[in-house]
Amino acid sequence: MGRVGVPPVIGIIGGSGIYEIEGLKNAQWIGVDTPFGAPSDELLVGHLDGQKVVFLPRHGRGHKLSPSNLNFRANICALKNAGVTEIISLSAAGSFREELPPGTFVIVDQFIDRTFAREKSFFGQGLVAHVSMAHPVCGRLGDHLQVAAASLGIAHKRSGTYLVMEGPQFSTQAESHLYRSWGCDVIGMTNMPEAKLAREAEMCYATVAMVTDFDCWHPDHDAVSVDQVIGTLMANADKARALVKALIPRLSQRPAGCEKGCHTALDTAMITAPTARDPAMIAKLGPIVSRVLTKS
Repeated sequence: MGRVGVPPVIGIIGGSGIYEIEGLKNAQWIGVDTPFGAPSDELLVGHLDGQKVVFLPRHGRGHKLSPSNLNFRANICALKNAGVTEIISLSAAGSFREELPPGTFVIVDQFIDRTFAREKSFFGQGLVAHVSMAHPVCGRLGDHLQVAAASLGIAHKRSGTYLVMEGPQFSTQAESHLYRSWGCDVIGMTNMPEAKLAREAEMCYATVAMVTDFDCWHPDHDAVSVDQVIGTLMANADKARALVKALIPRLSQRPAGCEKGCHTALDTAMITAPTARDPAMIAKLGPIVSRVLTKS
């Protein structure tokens, strides 16, 4: 893989309750724009233990944006433009399993995407690509997250399926029971199309779903409310910040591109013939496609 993906630059997308990362040195908020519009907020750029880190609050500082209003393409594009090579996504989630109570961190390995009102690809007319999503997260990042969580004594599960619903309303009880019957472990509103776009942008991506409630399937949780989850959400945010601090040193030692192929995902994805590619689309996508188009 040569020097693709080197040096590592760690991107953190903070979910509900996580609006900054403490301990960054020389940290500054930087305003950015992209061909897809503005991201959720400015980027907080700094260094943690010598490693460059770029943080983006998914909903904006103060939680100003609902899941369906997020500009996912702008968020991922902004991180790519900032040089990010791997993304750790932190998000609140409901649990479908008695053995995954509030406070548990699930290191997700699969998704079911039930969203319907979002732009899900950078590509389109004039430049078509089909990336593989069979394994939608980076197993290498997942391994590091597991070790870091264990070192901190955080209750966690190494794998799980995350059902991504549109929102912003919570599930009906019928939906909750349906998703449980599908074998899903957690439910949330934000990780799709985030994971798909990260793959298209050739960045490693991993999700930590931080359980705040049992959703409405549980006999003791028949009506999820914001008030019920706030306390757990804040406690989870404290643990998430500790997890990031423990994780960063482990990610800074990578000497080459990801062995899972995350940094070369477009090598076998581009289908539009070179003579049929739209120059305007190529210019719009910029660094997302520059590596692979330079090779072709």
